Amino acid sequence: MTETSMHIETVSIETETDPLDGLLYLPADRDVVGAVQMMHGNTMNFYVGPPRFLPPYLTSIGLACLAYNRRGHDVLANRDSRDLEGGAYQTMAEAIEDNRLARGWLDARGFPPPFVVGHSHGGMLGVRHVTEYSDTPGLVLLSAHRGGETIMRLMADNGLMAADRYDTITAEARRLLKRGHGDQLMLVPGWWYVISATTYVDFLDNCPDIVALASDIPCETLFVRSREEPAEVYPAEELAERSRAPVTIEILDAGGHYYVGGEDLVATAVSGWLKARIGTN
Repeated sequence: MTETSMHIETVSIETETDPLDGLLYLPADRDVVGAVQMMHGNTMNFYVGPPRFLPPYLTSIGLACLAYNRRGHDVLANRDSRDLEGGAYQTMAEAIEDNRLARGWLDARGFPPPFVVGHSHGGMLGVRHVTEYSDTPGLVLLSAHRGGETIMRLMADNGLMAADRYDTITAEARRLLKRGHGDQLMLVPGWWYVISATTYVDFLDNCPDIVALASDIPCETLFVRSREEPAEVYPAEELAERSRAPVTIEILDAGGHYYVGGEDLVATAVSGWLKARIGTN
């Protein structure tokens, strides 16, 4: 795309523990006609992937974009001490609360109800999020995984979460949690290398199911998936069947789950879909 002029503000959103850091992107050459709340993928952050490459496209059509870290950003991080934070210690409840706080921050700044754009795990959380906000004007799911109680086994069967050691690692995580060692880190092949027992079990037991939640989505949805991604893990078609609002599905040659080399293709699809819906809700 042609170079786009944006204003960029640093953002810090307070929580009961660590703040959510991020950026607010604003159009520099046109009025703001809407807003977007952007949710990053698991163990990612606001400055990689879609939260990084989408804002120039979205501000060019007049949308303000809030890209922020959940407290479960990256794999591990430290802030102002030797205490660790990050994705290895995240929980679903914390992530859901972080997204509520980000929405509240946008509301307090006077922005209109935001479109929600979520990638991967952020897409799964995006579905859970919009079921609480009937004023959401539109939802964009970028390779959102299905969540639910089967997602861990499905991912293992696809060579991800614990892969062929799934049963052994699952039993070990539950054993550690039962003995009060939930913060202990485990090496997990095919995942993000390390994860706490508490977080592993939380994924097993508390992951929202986007197909089950589809009938509660209050708005139109765009679901983007790369062609090589398995439909059983990223269930665009099943979600469309269950949703009470229209769902547009785009299957793109977009460079896999992280859209490497396919950023422009994905961004063009997303910005075009959003542009058609600005001011119509």
